Amino acid sequence: MKLLKWLLTGGCGLLVSCAIITVNVYFPEKAVKDAYKSLDEMLLNTDGQNMPVGGKQPSLDPKPPQPGPQSSLPIIFPNFSLTAVAHAAENGDDLAIELGSMPEVASAYAEMNQRQSALNALFNSGAVGLTSQGLVTVRDKAKVTSQDEVIVSSENKSRKTIVGGMAKAILKITKQEATKAALDQTIGKAAATYAETKRESAKAGWWIQLQNGKWVQK
Repeated sequence: MKLLKWLLTGGCGLLVSCAIITVNVYFPEKAVKDAYKSLDEMLLNTDGQNMPVGGKQPSLDPKPPQPGPQSSLPIIFPNFSLTAVAHAAENGDDLAIELGSMPEVASAYAEMNQRQSALNALFNSGAVGLTSQGLVTVRDKAKVTSQDEVIVSSENKSRKTIVGGMAKAILKITKQEATKAALDQTIGKAAATYAETKRESAKAGWWIQLQNGKWVQK
């Protein structure tokens, strides 16, 4: 009986360890940040002017693959490539290409482009602010109309699509299994990095929320 209990306890411990390994995903933060910046520069008009109807977005031409550093360590997980992970950590080109090639992400950027001018006006007036997760929130209801609220809601939907797409791209590029636990963890980190990118690109006078929850004017 004691032996059976010991075996059960050991088995449970092994399962917990496996679960921890499964959700401990690799997150190439610098590459993710570079990819966000690249796509914003290519697919969003920073001056806030709308893109002409029917206009084409700049194409993302994949660069020839560069040799990544080799490792003499044994490959523990058959679907996990250390070389791919190391390469993904070097720059965001592969991530930008993978993310930008997703139809839903391309549509999200196109929609964001169309509302960019109106959204910037809301930021400039102080009516809205940027949350710590990279989303837009109304700060002064007296300064927004029902149409403005639709703009905010639509913008957040597009931003969530981009962040969700980034999580999928990270797991694909780094050869990690796209389990629900892995996606949930990666989305959280991708959102935080997206917010950091947006804080850096915010204009002077815009309201931004820091990671500690405090609101400040840039």
